[in-house]
Amino acid sequence: MKIFLGDKLVDEKDAVVSVFDHGLLYGDGVFEGIRAYNRRVFLLDEHIDRLYDSARAIALNIPMSKAEMVQAVVDTCKANEIVDGYIRLVVTRGKGSLGLNPFLCDKAEVIIIAAAIQLYPQELYDNGLRIVTVGTIRNHPEAINPRIKSLNYLNNVLAKIEAINAGCMECLMLNHKGEVAEASGDNVFAIKNGVITTPPSTCGALEGLTRNKVIELARKAGYEVREATMARYDLYVADEVFLTGTAAEIISVVDIDKRVIGIGKPGEITGKLAELYHQCANSEGTPIL
Repeated sequence: MKIFLGDKLVDEKDAVVSVFDHGLLYGDGVFEGIRAYNRRVFLLDEHIDRLYDSARAIALNIPMSKAEMVQAVVDTCKANEIVDGYIRLVVTRGKGSLGLNPFLCDKAEVIIIAAAIQLYPQELYDNGLRIVTVGTIRNHPEAINPRIKSLNYLNNVLAKIEAINAGCMECLMLNHKGEVAEASGDNVFAIKNGVITTPPSTCGALEGLTRNKVIELARKAGYEVREATMARYDLYVADEVFLTGTAAEIISVVDIDKRVIGIGKPGEITGKLAELYHQCANSEGTPIL
């Protein structure tokens, strides 16, 4: 496997970073998870824009232009012969001291990995997920703004641990007000009487690119989509609930906290949206040439 590190492609065995890198020491950095379908990188420009926005928000200077970063992603996919795959793009603060001061780091480190991924087994897409609400609340939006896709993912990891201990592969996270925020790694949608609702980023949810694409596709298909605060009650009584994410794509939730959602199997609207999303993902994107 070839990894893009710094400013060039290297063999996997040579893809190493310093133990003094602040991404390792403090989770100081930003990242993007990106998908490739049918030899095209889906939503690449949007992912790059969000990466640079996240970096600016934490005063991190990325030592490449956006155009150079796009080309680096494409080159990494090409070097690894990616047809359908997953790209992890990471920018760390770089090598520094054992102190917190980020301005003493030499320069940011760029890492791009392109490989295969399968987040959930097919049977869960066919039959739906069972999730639980966890006690770990989503970070306060004024502590770490949810629009910053940072390497500091411990909040999500702790939630994932609770989910796994409860026998689930995913969970529901609430914010400091007890409102629905998101899953540990995905955005949450509910459908009631044909109306689709998802929490806004102000509730502590990442403004996911898959989320935004699904909203766009749903509205084009004639569905009403709202961004509004939700309580667990709104999910319990929904006709359909589904999650969205770059890795997960669109997956139904059929049970939350032992409450059966709708008829207990993936719903019709969720299925329609998944079909529209897959059509879009397999026909749009930056070619891997």
